[in-house]
Amino acid sequence: MILYEYPFNERIRTYLRLEHLFRRLGELVPADSPLLHHYALVTIFEVMDVAARADLKADVLRDLDKHKTVFNGYRGKPGIAESVLDQLVNQLERNFTILNTVPGKAGQALTENEWLMGIRSRASIPGGTCEFDLPAYHAWQFRRAADRRKDLERWSTTLAPLAESIYLLLKLLRDADVPYKVMAARGQFQQTLPQGRSFQLLRLRINPELGLIPEISGNRMMVSVRLMKQDADDRLHQSSDDTPFELTLCA
Repeated sequence: MILYEYPFNERIRTYLRLEHLFRRLGELVPADSPLLHHYALVTIFEVMDVAARADLKADVLRDLDKHKTVFNGYRGKPGIAESVLDQLVNQLERNFTILNTVPGKAGQALTENEWLMGIRSRASIPGGTCEFDLPAYHAWQFRRAADRRKDLERWSTTLAPLAESIYLLLKLLRDADVPYKVMAARGQFQQTLPQGRSFQLLRLRINPELGLIPEISGNRMMVSVRLMKQDADDRLHQSSDDTPFELTLCA
């Protein structure tokens, strides 16, 4: 099954973008290729760009504290495993404390590195990191893979508190609800959302062998899914088949 996710608000959209970048960074840094290490560095710059939102850190801290309050409210209730609850609350508290001690925005410490910022200013220009533009960066790419990796890990460490908090918050959100099966009649599905709950994320799983691509839209009142098929002309056309898929609405 292939998974698609659709955020219902800008905060979750930002979390998903950061998670995407952090996962990419996690695969690129352990590599040996100078080219892959170049893209690891570009990914660090992308994280800094996304994290430049003035209220991002405050949003993450607020969500961590909110979850801690909710889980503490479960104490003493029947069927609650206190040891598991303690472990989760401690993890939330630890992430909150570590992130709260990081000064400024994510990656702000890297902005003091003139060499890195010189690369960042050129990386957004097509072909801007050629050896004649950045000879020192070109020389860095010829260093031993282990040395480059050590540098990348050192630079990535400044982003780790935000990454760990984003991973935890999204895991808690995804685990809050369970999937159920629905049917897209003639390639289209609509559902009115229950009122009284604030849904934040839609998760959709579909069999990749069907060759269908979901186009998802939604708001606080309704969600809509159109299943599209990419034809030989590379254009998307709506499917006319009745198609099952799994849907999860996470609040």
